[in-house]
Amino acid sequence: MKKKYRVKNLDCASCAAKIEQAAKEKGMDMSLNFATQTLIADEHEIIEIQKLAKRIEPEVAFESEAGNSESNGDLRKQIITLAISGILFAVALINRFFISFMPLQVNTVLFLTAYIISGWRVLLAAVKNILHGNFFGENFLMSVATLGAIAIGEFPEAVAVMIFYSVGELFEDLAVGKSRRSIRSLLALKANYTNLLSDGQIKRVPPETVNPGQIILVNPGERIPLDGVVVKGESFLDTSALTGESVPRKVKVRDEVLSGMINTSGLLRIEVKKSFENSYVSKILELVENAASKKAPTEKFITKFSKYYTPFVVFGAAAIAFLPPLFIPGASLALWIQRALVLLVISCPCALVISIPLGYFGGIGRASKNGVLIKGSNFLDALKNVDTVVFDKTGTLTEGVFEVADVKTFNGYSKEEVVEFAAKAEIHSNHPVAKSIRDYGKDFLENPNQVNDYKEIPGQGVIATISGKRVHVGNQKLLKLHNIEPADEEKVDAVVYVAIDGKYAGSITISDRIKTDAKKAIEELRKQGVKKIAMLTGDSQIVAEKVASELGIDEYYAELLPEDKVAILERLKGKSKGKVAFVGDGINDSPVLARADVGVAMGGLGSDAAIETADVVIMDDKPSKLSQAMKTASFTHNIIWQNILFALGVKGLFIALGTVGQATMWEAVFADVGVALLAVLNATRVLKVSKGK
Repeated sequence: MKKKYRVKNLDCASCAAKIEQAAKEKGMDMSLNFATQTLIADEHEIIEIQKLAKRIEPEVAFESEAGNSESNGDLRKQIITLAISGILFAVALINRFFISFMPLQVNTVLFLTAYIISGWRVLLAAVKNILHGNFFGENFLMSVATLGAIAIGEFPEAVAVMIFYSVGELFEDLAVGKSRRSIRSLLALKANYTNLLSDGQIKRVPPETVNPGQIILVNPGERIPLDGVVVKGESFLDTSALTGESVPRKVKVRDEVLSGMINTSGLLRIEVKKSFENSYVSKILELVENAASKKAPTEKFITKFSKYYTPFVVFGAAAIAFLPPLFIPGASLALWIQRALVLLVISCPCALVISIPLGYFGGIGRASKNGVLIKGSNFLDALKNVDTVVFDKTGTLTEGVFEVADVKTFNGYSKEEVVEFAAKAEIHSNHPVAKSIRDYGKDFLENPNQVNDYKEIPGQGVIATISGKRVHVGNQKLLKLHNIEPADEEKVDAVVYVAIDGKYAGSITISDRIKTDAKKAIEELRKQGVKKIAMLTGDSQIVAEKVASELGIDEYYAELLPEDKVAILERLKGKSKGKVAFVGDGINDSPVLARADVGVAMGGLGSDAAIETADVVIMDDKPSKLSQAMKTASFTHNIIWQNILFALGVKGLFIALGTVGQATMWEAVFADVGVALLAVLNATRVLKVSKGK
């Protein structure tokens, strides 16, 4: 059984990647998220994972509950320690280079004391790592570099490097911590308590303890803790955390409400319909937190790159230290050792290993804030490369709310007869068109027992015996199959044909409104560089042509069965040079969603099928949100590659300068900690990108 754990004392992103890799090599299915400090793993394997983790990072620990608390006490101690170390270093520096008021031995003791105070954590961690066989960690590299500087008498450089490194680590931790808090705030959908109404009393209890069927109260200003139905009261709900929309949604008695929404005005009494573990907010939190397990190719590359990069630099530094004095006449061993120590400081790949996961997770969090749920950084990368978008029609580009627009009669049948027989024939069908006909002819449905021999034919319609008459209600395929010839119809919207006892009786015109932002969605996708936009539908050729023409869609395919949609999608994938996204309602389009490179479902504010099936879920059913998600993906991609090129460029420059003796220890620390800090700060820009990007 999978369980979530809080990760403590893991400040090294490279170590986090090594722990995850080591566990997976042992066949353990786990996900360690450095961005949120959480581990998701099988509870039966946690002891073994703990052992593996301690070999790589001895201080790491896993707690059974994943909390959000930050340790302010440790931060204060760290600042005080660095301040004391800095004062001692300043005194020793002044005495050595400016005003000599202490003996040289005392001056050396001050340098060493400042070094130990600022670097004892680094030295201790390095020793523990060595005992566990980890020779290429950041602490080991920094310890060797500074102890080597002390060994050749460079006391000021050694102390300065350790203090500078520790200060950089402090700022880096603060930046990463801020990023984590920003990410957590995007996911702060869970209510901390529930007002349970029991035996006439109101009890404040955890949401996890409430069962379906129980009644809860939600006061103005409180977050709805569980999915349910309003049984008393009216209010306006802030749904921005779920959909990204700022306009409040009005709810009244019998309306469904979802966990994570905020009650802004009236008191609501709600009957709970789902337990917390099955609630909407629980599904969203689980999916977003698990998104880190689906890594993008760039993340996988960097993890693999760092595995070989650091040892390569270490052995390269050893070669620089000892080979030139052997082969170059007059070369100084101390000089080349100093150059090698500079390379060791530069070699740590933390700038990449920290900033890249933070960048991707920030992109996923930003999209979530805008009402788009992306299930992994691999899908974020795929969105950026989409060049073909295929839309389902009903419920995606159109409202999916059908209504009868017109009724025509033929062969002596009246309007009432056509509507009555059609409504009764459709009485058992779940199709939206059938529902619209039933709603229109509800006055004729008082005696449903008149319907016998009911048969529904997918993609065609229904056949039933009503009051002794054989009735066919459906499209032209159904009538043609039974040799019934309909009259010519006007080319408007969907037409449902009605035949009674083999004779054509009339037609019912059904209208389905195009969504208000569907045209905007198509226009925005073209601006994003999408080359082809297609539409698939089971509706008639007439309907498909009308919608495609109005929206400016390149290709459309009509009168399709579910298996036809899969075949057409495969054909479009074969023609596309990039990725193909399919956008559907997530209920009856599961096969197509699964076959697309990126399956995008309309979430429908709570459609379980949509959340389970798709790679991307648009939580407010607006197709224009797809282009917003693609913009976020492109922005995140740019940030990631800015960090990669910046980090590798700076490190490459300083490695070259260090090799020829033109880089000091101070500059080396900037190339390590300074670059990491700047990369992390750049990654946090993803979280601040404005809505619509």
